[in-house]
Amino acid sequence: MNLHLDWHGVLSGQPLQWLISGFLTTLWVTLAGMLLATLLTVLLLALRLAGGAAGRGLVAAWVSLFRNTPLLVQLLFWYFAAWNFLPQAFRGVVNDEHAWSILPGDVWWFTPEFLCTVWALGLFSAAFLLEEIRAGLQAVAKGQVEAARSQGFSELAIFRWILLAQGLRNAWQPVVGQYLNLMKLSSLATGIGFAELTYQVRQIESYNAHALEAFAIGTALYLLLGLAMGWLFAWFGPSGGERKQGRAA
Repeated sequence: MNLHLDWHGVLSGQPLQWLISGFLTTLWVTLAGMLLATLLTVLLLALRLAGGAAGRGLVAAWVSLFRNTPLLVQLLFWYFAAWNFLPQAFRGVVNDEHAWSILPGDVWWFTPEFLCTVWALGLFSAAFLLEEIRAGLQAVAKGQVEAARSQGFSELAIFRWILLAQGLRNAWQPVVGQYLNLMKLSSLATGIGFAELTYQVRQIESYNAHALEAFAIGTALYLLLGLAMGWLFAWFGPSGGERKQGRAA
């Protein structure tokens, strides 16, 4: 069997524009989802630590709900069910075209598909990030906390300078893994018609039947984005900061 790949049919004309648009859309929705997931993780962590038994119970229920429900089901719920319960006036504003809602690369962010995707990715990923950071905090030796108390550190100072500093370092690699997973899971948004990279690859398949070439390039773009994210997190993370200080010295 002679397999002939026609890359020109994918890397030119309309298919190339679709690939670029899908890649940039995936990039922007990943960044927005990471930001939302991080903010939610901080809020949930604060509630777990300072909210007493009620706060811990609420956070435990949150984690159980979102960790044990498939993300695709959550996406479908937010887009096809919860969206319809929002005020009609708000939905009308979102469905209108706004020049200020265009991100670089001609990516429209103020749309039902973009907003629901970011919301679902943020909620889902925050539940996993919270557990990774909790495990990192628990890995800090209790002796260090006791030593800090003996030196007169307040509970807030202990958390800031002892627990959080070392806990984040302990959990950094799993946290990075969750952010990378968020990027990959954004491909599920094709199920609600969100025009990210996977959606555009499938559109090329329907357009000119170059399925193998389109999926090969789509896979390569996901791989490149994942490698770039991993490198950035490694460079700007706790270990990366130590390497930079060592070079400066």
